[in-house]
Amino acid sequence: MSVFKILLSLFIICLIIVVHEFGHYIIARANGIEVKEFFVGIGPNIISKKKGNTVYSLKLIPFGGACVFMDEEDIDKPEECSYLNASVYSRMATILAGPIFNFILAFVFSLFVIGSVGYSNTAITEVSKGSPAESAGLMAGDEIVKVDGSKVYFYNEVTFATMYNNGEPLSLKINRDGKTLDIVVTPEYSEEYGRMMMGISFGEWVENPSPLQIIKYSFLNVRYWVKITLSSLKMLFTGIISVNELSGPVGITQTVSDVYDEASEYGFKAVLLSLMDLLILISANLGVMNLLPFPALDGGKLIFLIIEAVTKKPVNKNVEGAINFVGMALLMLLMVFVLYNDIMRIVR
Repeated sequence: MSVFKILLSLFIICLIIVVHEFGHYIIARANGIEVKEFFVGIGPNIISKKKGNTVYSLKLIPFGGACVFMDEEDIDKPEECSYLNASVYSRMATILAGPIFNFILAFVFSLFVIGSVGYSNTAITEVSKGSPAESAGLMAGDEIVKVDGSKVYFYNEVTFATMYNNGEPLSLKINRDGKTLDIVVTPEYSEEYGRMMMGISFGEWVENPSPLQIIKYSFLNVRYWVKITLSSLKMLFTGIISVNELSGPVGITQTVSDVYDEASEYGFKAVLLSLMDLLILISANLGVMNLLPFPALDGGKLIFLIIEAVTKKPVNKNVEGAINFVGMALLMLLMVFVLYNDIMRIVR
């Protein structure tokens, strides 16, 4: 793997994290909360400048960043503009802003991707002979509207639902010549492709969408990746997906390299749009993961703030600190485990 691809991967990861932290920053300032430091990267400072009460820093290693609120480290001496002295709802908005900005970033890049190449729909172009789809009565030209009661807009949604179906019947609602039909299909495992399949092909692509379609389907694209992330988490906890399939920064770097190589034969535009598509996935994923109600994550902090809003008094700082410490320790162990898995996958 070249140094260029590694730096490209670091840039993508860094951009997503910095946008996340900028969300915290901008909403904190809007709510009168002072920011002690806003920095990009990790390690020793390359450039550092103080403006007002905030120190802005660029650090040596171009990976990540952080937004440190006033009195986060010195909670015994809260100031008028401190995080701890802000209203509980101001703090909620500040914490929520990070993940929300990740969704906004994913939406903005979706506008570029869908505006450039269009989007896929769920119209079936071919049904394989002898397949479960043919047996169930599906035909070319059918448009799949819902899968197991959930509305679908892209063929990837149908593919994902089929891949991890585990051989159970899938309830499809389809549109055929203006009529709505309910069809049940039981996917079968394909030895050739190594996954569950119905035996259908999608080939229709909506090119040159209108401005309203671009906005609509960009929003639906972010919705799709949020849905995929939540479904993947559910499958992880139910054992359908193994923890060995988790990926971290090293895995992302390998994926960036693979995407770059696959798209490069089609030219610069294909590379750019493919990397944007990957960025959308990672940014939406980070937004969801940060909202999980786990200590040390934004979702965990929100739980404490919700308790404070309901009880009208803050959670004991020692208790909150201890819970966050345990949560951070578990996250660090998970990161080490994921790093090991990433390295072993590359070695193999």
